[in-house]
Formats: sequence, structure tokens, C-alpha cells
Amino acid sequence: MAPHAYDAVIVGAGPNGLAAAITLASAGRSTLVVEAGATPGGGCRSAELTLPGFVHDPCAAIHPLGAASPYFRTLPLARHGLAWIEPPTPLVHLLDDGQAVRLERSIAATAAQFGADAQAYHDLLGPLVERFDALLPMILGPLRWPADPLLLARFGAYGLRSMEGLAWRFAREAPRALLAGIAAHAMVPLDRLATAAFALVLTAAAHAVGWPLARGGSQAIVDALVAHLRELGGALELDHEVVHISELPPARAYLFDVSPRRLATIAADRLPPAYLRRLGGFRHGPGVFKLDWALRAPIPWRDPACARAGTVHLSGSLAAVADSVVRVHRGEVAAEPFVLLAQQSLFDASRAPPGMHTAWAYCHVPHGSDRDVSRLIEAHIERFAPGFGDLVVARASRSAVEIARYNPNYVGGDINGGLADLRQLFFRPLVRLDPYTTPAPDIFLCSSSTPPGGGVHGMCGHACARSVLARVLA
Repeated sequence: MAPHAYDAVIVGAGPNGLAAAITLASAGRSTLVVEAGATPGGGCRSAELTLPGFVHDPCAAIHPLGAASPYFRTLPLARHGLAWIEPPTPLVHLLDDGQAVRLERSIAATAAQFGADAQAYHDLLGPLVERFDALLPMILGPLRWPADPLLLARFGAYGLRSMEGLAWRFAREAPRALLAGIAAHAMVPLDRLATAAFALVLTAAAHAVGWPLARGGSQAIVDALVAHLRELGGALELDHEVVHISELPPARAYLFDVSPRRLATIAADRLPPAYLRRLGGFRHGPGVFKLDWALRAPIPWRDPACARAGTVHLSGSLAAVADSVVRVHRGEVAAEPFVLLAQQSLFDASRAPPGMHTAWAYCHVPHGSDRDVSRLIEAHIERFAPGFGDLVVARASRSAVEIARYNPNYVGGDINGGLADLRQLFFRPLVRLDPYTTPAPDIFLCSSSTPPGGGVHGMCGHACARSVLARVLA
């Protein structure tokens, strides 16, 4: 065997591992991706979880940052079969009284619901949406000198606030609750600094590109990435769980799309003890409890606006959403937990047999919880869609423990790759000038535990690969 069988070996075929491999292969570097699973994808897969013919997304389902990803948009993924489907309304947030607050593609249509708050909403989101293509690359990456300091400063003036602090720009509950539900994707208490950033980025994305789903299932994103990697000459090896770095073929660089905890195990004898101790201090956030349903008909929402939305947030005021998040951090689950629901088959007929449907939902639970909260979630849906339970033909559930077993990167069921509080939002997994590097010059980390964090966007892997090209494969 040659001294270096490959220029780079990537461990993990999630979106970040594949993005890293494509970046390196595009630069003419020989690349191998090694994946423990029988299929690539990590948290971006599709499977028949309930019954034959029902296609579910085990983890990620709705992809605003996938469609907006500055890196994915440079790739010919459509040529490899990826098609985005945009529901007419990206999101509906339901208030306790059943009012459906709509996040529409149009800022004007969204703001029109808010009466005296309409101008405040437009003033907050309008400038970010107008410059979204310039803003997003500055946000989805490591800290560096911004291409447009004034634009980033405008975003930071609001984004670095807590969600509760940002909410007081509005007099009415509807815009507060809508943004609070979007900020809750961070799974960080809404009184913490920088939680407003999640609301602003995902809301601006809804206006700029929508909250789309992938035709045929989220696996289509990964299939397109794999096809492009192979077109570039990259290789993929499945069913190979890497226990130790010595199992890998000789390479000039090793990139790991794994959790910091897993990296510390695989490369323990290649990394200094002080660095390993620091990795051990990386903090993970709450887990999630996930449900998928096979349905005999669409969800019978009381408010027909919900049937136009790919995503539905259930439910309540800013205070109710904030309370649900705080309870999880205290080790509890609210009697009516904040629920995030997607209904892909309404807009993609390939997800279910004719006349049948699928639905997908999760709520936040304490880190590492094995609690089954199916009844709480289904009761919450039934409140806004009477008769929902009668439509369920089959269901599949996963606790936080089972989600971590399904994807080891989701430590304790944490789908964000680490707690996204102010410190770990910018410095993950550790405070380093180049967050993708380690003390070993040939070992790099490219998972969602590096900037910019969770989401199917490939930016962690792409940025890591650029670091590898500059430091090792120049």
C-alpha cells in the first residue's frame, strides 16, 4: 500500500461528512468516506418506519437551511434528483384559543395579521430578508471578519438578545408567540442571550426561501450528495463502524463527522490528555421524543390554515413556549409540551399510498430521557384537530435514548449536536482560532458540534474541508 492511500478519509456520511468529502474531491483530492450504517445520511434519512409504502423522515424533515445553504446552492444537486417542495405556508403557530398565526412567504402577508405590530415586524425582518444571501454566509460559519460588517452588526443588534427581550418590540401576542416558537428550535431557555438569533435566521429563511421538504424524503438530499461525490471520484464505504483511528487506511488528513465524545474515543492515543479533558467539558442540550404516524386521512385541523402549512407549532403564547423549554432544562416535561409537527404527505404524494398520509412530530424532553410522551403529544394535537386519533393506522416512536442509539451524534437525544447557548453557539466544541482543528495536525472535526451547529446545511463539513485544504493538502 502507498504511504498515503488517500489524501483524506472522512468518518461519518451525514450531510457534513459528505459536504467535506465533496469539497475535497472538487479540489482534486482523493477521498474516502467511511460510514457505520447500512445507508448514508446520519440524521438525514428516510425509511418505512410504520407500514410498507409510508415514507417517514426519522430525524430531519423540513429544510429551510438546506434550501438556503450557501454551499449546497453551489452543487448540482437537482441534476442528481433533489427537488424541493414548498408548502403554500411555511409555518403555522397555534395559540391557546385556536388562532392560527401564519408565517407566510410574504413579509407583508405575515405582518398583515399583526395590526399595530405590522410595521414593527416589517422593520425587523425586511432588511434581513432583502440581504439574506449576503447575511447567511456570515452567520453559517466560524467567527471571522465579516464581508459586510454593517449588515452583520444590524443582525447582531437584535440576534444577540434573548427571545424574551426581542419579543417586547411587539404589543400583541401573535408575533411574540410566532417568533418564540421558532426560537424554541434552539432548545435553549428563551431568556438566554442569542436565542433571538434562531428566530431571526429561520424566520428570514421562511420569507427568503421557504421551509421546504425534499421530494421523496430527506434521504433524497443525501442521495444527491453521494451521487455527486461519486461523480467527482470520491468513494463511500458503508457498514464500517470505526472504533479506533488505526482501522482507517493511511491518509494525509482524517475528518470526523462525529460527536466530540466519539472523537475522544476513536483518537484517544493521538490527542493530548489536556485536549481530551477539554472535549469532555463540551455540553449537550435536551433530547427529543419523536413520533411518526401512518394516517388514513389528512389531520382534521379545526383551522383550515393549518392544512396549507408544511410545519405546525403547537402551541400557545410566548410564556407557554418559554415555560415548556425551561421545564425540560429542569428535568420535566410540560403537561402540554411544545410540539413541532410536519405533514409532508399533504404536499408530496410519494410519501404514502393513495388516499393515505403521514405526519411527523417531536417535543423536547430532558437530556437522555427514556420517557414515552406519546400520549401528551397526541392529546395536544387532538385539542386542535378533533378526531386525529381515529385516523392513526400505525405509529412509530423513539425516545431520546433511542434517538441517540439510532444516531450516536445525537448524544442524549440532542439533535443540535451540542447545547447552542451563547458560548457554544460561537465556540464549539472548544475555544480555538480554527474550531475544526485539533492538536494533531492531521485530525479534524467536521460535525454539527462545530460552527455553525445543527441543521442540514453542510456548512460545518465544507468549512472544515477548507481548513484541511489550507493546512494539510495545499
